[in-house]
Amino acid sequence: MASQIKRFLVGKPIATEHQHQERLTRTTALAVFSSDALSSVAYATEAILTVLILAGTQALGLALPIGGAIAALLLIVAFSYRQTIHAYPRGGGGYIVSRENLGDTAGLIAAAALLIDYVLTVAVSISAGVAAITSLASTWGYPALKHASVELALLCIALVTLANLRGVKESGSIFAVPTYAFVVSIIGLIIFALLKDAFYGAMPVVHPIAPPVHTTGEALGLWLILRAFAAGCTALTGIEAISDGVQAFKPPEARNAAATLTLMVTLLVTMFLGITWLAHLHGAMPNEATHETVVSQIARTVVGTGPAYFVIQVATALILVLAANTAFADFPRLASFLSRDRFMPRQFASRGDRLVFSNGILALGLFSGLLVVIFQANEIAMLPLYAVGVFISFTLSQAGMVRRQLRVQEPGWQRGALISGVGTVLTAVVLVILAVTKFTHGAWIVLLLIPLLVLVFHAIHRHYLRVAEQLSLSTAIKPSDLRRHTAIVLVSGIHKGVLPALQYARSIAPDNVTAVYINLDPEQTERLRARWAEWSCDVPLVVLESPFRSLITPLRSYINEVQSHYKDGVVTVVLPEFVPARWWENLLHNQTGLLIKTALMFQKGTVVTSVPYRLER
Repeated sequence: MASQIKRFLVGKPIATEHQHQERLTRTTALAVFSSDALSSVAYATEAILTVLILAGTQALGLALPIGGAIAALLLIVAFSYRQTIHAYPRGGGGYIVSRENLGDTAGLIAAAALLIDYVLTVAVSISAGVAAITSLASTWGYPALKHASVELALLCIALVTLANLRGVKESGSIFAVPTYAFVVSIIGLIIFALLKDAFYGAMPVVHPIAPPVHTTGEALGLWLILRAFAAGCTALTGIEAISDGVQAFKPPEARNAAATLTLMVTLLVTMFLGITWLAHLHGAMPNEATHETVVSQIARTVVGTGPAYFVIQVATALILVLAANTAFADFPRLASFLSRDRFMPRQFASRGDRLVFSNGILALGLFSGLLVVIFQANEIAMLPLYAVGVFISFTLSQAGMVRRQLRVQEPGWQRGALISGVGTVLTAVVLVILAVTKFTHGAWIVLLLIPLLVLVFHAIHRHYLRVAEQLSLSTAIKPSDLRRHTAIVLVSGIHKGVLPALQYARSIAPDNVTAVYINLDPEQTERLRARWAEWSCDVPLVVLESPFRSLITPLRSYINEVQSHYKDGVVTVVLPEFVPARWWENLLHNQTGLLIKTALMFQKGTVVTSVPYRLER
């Protein structure tokens, strides 16, 4: 039953030999890896204006030069990641670059920052998309839907998680249409607006309720401009995704990944600068009274509130929700790299039935869902935590590339080192500004979690090193013979399920088998003694007293007593277990066998084995 449900939801398993068929073309990869970066067009310009308006409407004109500076930084970072793709074609992005060139700790800091940022990406983008959906529902006369924001966000996370469990190729096919619909609608809006403005002049935005514009006493100084620049740098989030997932591309992987990155950056810069320019021309600004987005203001002013406006709004809402898909493509892959290097549990390196890292996908869905519940799907409350992590990764990754270029000195390394060096300085400046301005609003949580995660990574690594050391055969050692093998058959009564268990025990310890019964009910114990004597079994029965009705304590004491007589021997505890014919019938029986196996797992010199007796329907 459970297997059938899994097959229905996830699909049939894919053979490892067909793994190459799950690789992505450039077209599909753009939808999978670029949705996060492209979705930033919906809010990056507004983030700049939100800071500038603190100095009054006269400061909004600075959005254009600030947008141009951000576009330049975006191109610099993109160039650095193109170098990363060619230098590290097996993927890994900031983690691999930082670890190989700056050391383990730097690599783990980059990895921790990215993992946290991926969780935040899912929570923030899904919550923002749900907010857009509920806002649209409110305009249609369904304001009550706003109260179900958490439930809707969790449903969206579940759907995106399920889509990714079905395989990266299938999820790319599912999400390609909304991604390209957003790109076409925004570029179409920009072209139409520029043509209309050229012929008829730019019409100013009309607000249904006038925005409460007022200064907070902040002067239009360098610090405010830097804050606006840092706020707009959310346009860079997600740009690292392609470098993390190079191996998801069809061959030649590095070439296709680099081409996809170039296309993504071209689209991103075009749309970001286009929206920023239109916001300047039409006087769009954040409106706390209506909470209407800048993109919505521009679209309403340029195309009206007809079908075109509806398409733009729906496409924007969908891209915000699907921005989470980039995190689902990269979080599991980064976790698999960490697992491969023994910094995360081994389970994260295992591929599931559909050749995806299922455990990483499920972990991301769980953590992001938990974040949505904690913050009640309020993306505004989560935004201060957002972007700090990714700029830590940007800074370390580019610094790592500078170090590599100075060391390897490939043709053209001077230009590459210069560009990556400038990018390192600029992203470090943005990081400092983000950390300072957002620290008290929640960024401290991320700055605290990153070193904690690094400590956890190191602890996991030390564990695996200890395990490897203890399991290592430094010299060829011939296994010694056991001095004595004792078999203990734990019985709960006399029935058909006990017979194969006794036969198995005799096969491994012919002369040293004991049946053990734990006395939880004196009357039942006496009846068992009598039946055992009548049965005339060759195996002796030992009854263990348990005044506090515990199964584990008397059994463990008996095993210790046996081991005290034969210190070099092994005790095998044999558990007769019957297996019901139907899965739900297991719920009708206690799970004593599981309890005993768990309790004796750490009992030295003890082996626990089950002998099943399968029941018929």
